[in-house]
Amino acid sequence: MTLQLSDKDKAMLRGDEGPATKMAMSILVRMAEVSGAKELLDITGAHIDSTVYIGEAGLEFAERLASLGAKVRVPTTLNVSGLDERHWREWAVNAEWARQAKRQMDAYASMGTIPTWTCAPYQTSERPQFGQQIAWGESNAIVFANSVIGARTERYPDLFDICCAITGRAPAIGLHLTENRAGELLLRLKNIPCALQEADDFYPVLGHFVGKIARDRISVIDGLAVSPAEDSLKALGAAAASSGGVALFHLVGVTPEAPTLDAAFQNRPPREIIDVTMDLLREVRRDLTHTEGDELDMVVLGSPHFSLAEFKALAPLVAGKRKNPRVKFLVTSSRAMTQLAKQAGYLDALHEFGAQLTVDTCILTTPMLPPEIQRLMTNSAKFAYYTPGLLGRQMAFGSLKDCVNSAIEGKIVRDESLWLS
Repeated sequence: MTLQLSDKDKAMLRGDEGPATKMAMSILVRMAEVSGAKELLDITGAHIDSTVYIGEAGLEFAERLASLGAKVRVPTTLNVSGLDERHWREWAVNAEWARQAKRQMDAYASMGTIPTWTCAPYQTSERPQFGQQIAWGESNAIVFANSVIGARTERYPDLFDICCAITGRAPAIGLHLTENRAGELLLRLKNIPCALQEADDFYPVLGHFVGKIARDRISVIDGLAVSPAEDSLKALGAAAASSGGVALFHLVGVTPEAPTLDAAFQNRPPREIIDVTMDLLREVRRDLTHTEGDELDMVVLGSPHFSLAEFKALAPLVAGKRKNPRVKFLVTSSRAMTQLAKQAGYLDALHEFGAQLTVDTCILTTPMLPPEIQRLMTNSAKFAYYTPGLLGRQMAFGSLKDCVNSAIEGKIVRDESLWLS
């Protein structure tokens, strides 16, 4: 299959628009050829995941583009960085790592990007609209854009996302095309109590299940009896994109392309049907806890980044209380969202509780944990899934309320009542 390029594509490939654009278009064309694309399409926005510092190669790539004068052609947000510029000295981050991570931040910031420094760009002013073609990196952002908003992006990898942003083009493949967005796998919720469906810890568990079952197939979830909040959908997608390669799910009656079951499948029959029972959910929930006892060193919230609504939900849970002094309590978010939470008056209760805030980075991408912190707890299935492998720590999963109560008690405590029914 031959890739057809427009005259403008050919001009960028020749170098008519500068060496950085030529470099980006060369990479884009090669990747499009490998993926079997017939043509490239215009995008209206990009989100760059390669801002995370993971070593010299990524830094060299970013600084090479910057040195060639690279500028993005569409509104482009930046994912979490490897560094909280304001608070990194409070943690175990070494100075050399901080210096390198800052160089990578500076390189991408120089390209005309929007320095959002968040893994939840869909909760900023740069949120795309239904049907828009975009090129996003960061797995949770991709699945949210496709599933909750109905924007269209492939699951773009690090380094390739910035090439799309510089050229304003992406291969016309995969989830950019309507015919590839039909459901493949039907997941029917069976006898799941409404009280559990209203609980905040239901959605990360369901997402963890979806990822393990679907892998990279498009799931259609039917049988939900409540209308989940946006942050619940965020948690579902983040979990599914972590335990599997999920880039799009349809939730019948909730997500834009699934007003009905037939619409979700584009009037085709599902290739497979699975009933989701309480026994299956209880089993995958147990997967998210890797601790053997109840000892606890730290609670971590905000993976993906905490939203204003989540700050609002947390503030009354901690108001007038103090965490156990042996347990750290960390909330990660962006500097902009944290500022909004401060203006709304949500942070006073957190500070009095003894919580700490980290902005613009993610605990999974920066070496901030000291060695004495070994047993953690979270309400994020994504964080629970990655922590044992990436950070080498033990992890317990629970609801937001469980996390607060555990920090107060100084040990892992969980209300199991909704999961035992």
